[in-house]
This record gives sequence, C-alpha cells and structure tokens, in this order.
Amino acid sequence: MKDRLGRKIEYVRLSITDRCNLRCVYCMGDQEIKFLPREEILNPDEIKEIVTAFAQLGIKKIRVTGGEPLVRNNFKEIIKKIREVEEIEEVNITTNGIYLHENISFLKEQGIHSINISLDTLKPELYRKITGGGNLEVLLKGIFSAIDIGIERVKINVVIIKGTNEDEIMDFVKLSETYPIDVRFIELMPIGIGQEYLGISNDRIKEEIEKYRTLKLVKEIRGSGPAVYYKSESSKGCIGFINPISHKFCEGCNRVRVTPEGYLKLCLHLKDGVNLKEIVRNDELKNNLKSIIEDAIYNKPTKHEMENKSSKKIDDRLMNRVGG
Repeated sequence: MKDRLGRKIEYVRLSITDRCNLRCVYCMGDQEIKFLPREEILNPDEIKEIVTAFAQLGIKKIRVTGGEPLVRNNFKEIIKKIREVEEIEEVNITTNGIYLHENISFLKEQGIHSINISLDTLKPELYRKITGGGNLEVLLKGIFSAIDIGIERVKINVVIIKGTNEDEIMDFVKLSETYPIDVRFIELMPIGIGQEYLGISNDRIKEEIEKYRTLKLVKEIRGSGPAVYYKSESSKGCIGFINPISHKFCEGCNRVRVTPEGYLKLCLHLKDGVNLKEIVRNDELKNNLKSIIEDAIYNKPTKHEMENKSSKKIDDRLMNRVGG
C-alpha cells in the first residue's frame, strides 16, 4: 500500500493502552493523568477487525505498544487475536521491561520476533528518578530473559537528555559489545512534556563514540524502521541511531499508528487521522473500514513539523496517549 508520495506503508504501531506502571520524566512526569475510560479503549475483537483491514491492504508487521502494553489485563488475548490474522507475518512489542521476565515465555510461544525496551540509564538511582520509581534490577532481569529464551532481536531504546545521562553513552556502547543487544540512540522528540527537556543530537553522540571506537556502517537491512546501524570492532549487537530531529526521515516513513481509543494517526507529531473506533462500532460504517483506512493513508502528511512549535497541526497529547 502506497501513499500519494509513493511511500510504501507496511508497518503499524498499535497502542493497546494509555496506562503505564512508570512515570518517565519526558512522557507523563508527575502530572496528574486522566486515563481513558475502559469503554473508550478498543476491545480485542475490535483490534482484530482493524488489524484484519490493515492486513488486507498489505500491512505485514504490527508492533504492539502503549503506554505499557504488558499492564493491560487482556494483553495476551490481544496478541493471540492479532496472531490469528494470517497475513500478518510479524508481531513485535515495545515495553519498559518491568513485566517482561514474567511474560517472556508467552511472548516466545507467540512468535514475537523482536522486543524494544526503553532504558535511559544503567544507574539504579538515576533509573528510579527518570522513571518515577522503576527498579533497574527487575528490568535487566527481563532483558536477559529475552536473550536467554532466544528472542531474535532484543533492542534497547536510549534517549540522551542534556544534564542527565550524557555521561553514559559509552556504557551503552559497551552493553552492545558484551551482549547480543542492539542499542539505539533516539533523539528526544518535542512532544508533550518532552518539550520541557533538552535532548542531544545523534550527530554529537556519534562523534563522542568515535573518540573511542571505530564505527563501521551495517549495510544489511535490520528491521523496517528508520534506524541507521553501526558496529564497533567488538560488537555483538549493533549501535543504532534514530534521528527524527537532526535528519528528518519523513520521505522514507513507512508507518502509521493506532492509539488506544482507535484513532489512526498518520504522523506521530501531527493531529491528522481518522477515528476508527467510531467506524468499527457502527454497523453501517464498518463495511467501509478498509477503504476509509486506504484513503487516509493515501493522504498521509508529507512531513512532521517538530521544528515549528507554533503549528496548529501539532498533536498536544502526551506520549502515553500517542503510542510513540
């Protein structure tokens, strides 16, 4: 399925909840959060119906996100429902990792191909501060469980924040040299509370790494995302860079998102989209679900406007509601 610019859209990030067991400073922080009422969130059958429509349009890959997807009581039922859609070849998950260890056997049984884990520091006290009380030891147990059980790709997503964790860049590099883990540095995106913090460009991070390592570009395709991967002389995993700010990759964007309440987001940063929940809950409209999705994707925005903070097109929802 292609949009009007000829971009091949083949990947859906599906958020199944806006709830999370952590309160990361650049996501929800210490704000008083009003979560979506349960009845406003897509149920497992509605999720399957939407995924089926995407699959009929050529989507092959679904990544389940949140909030924190593993806190949803029926997340296992949702994974099974998605797995029932034969055309979907790959189902992956993004998690903060706190509940990963206790669910890793189920995820392996369901054929989860890759797991993305958010981790911004390897210091227990700083981790507790950044996440609003998270336990680093529990998270690391989940990561090593994923490696031990044979999950094909274990990826750690790191956001470097000025004045917070920039002294740990090489510690994360060493992690990718010690274990078969891909460490990806993701530039802080000015969305929601994230606008209150200063990130560091991946150009600067790469320059810092190259003071101590020689990085060799990995030419083979790894996954379907925008990360550019490198290896050092002793890498077991890869070192990746995702650069939405310093190097816009909008011209090659291959994804759309569905929020917990069923809103089809065509760009992470912009409001543009379609309320799919209203369609699947309306017997007269649901037969048009596939064509409505197809029309929306065809008109996917050309690019984000993160550099234009005054734009009226910007989505002001917090990241836990967007399913970044």
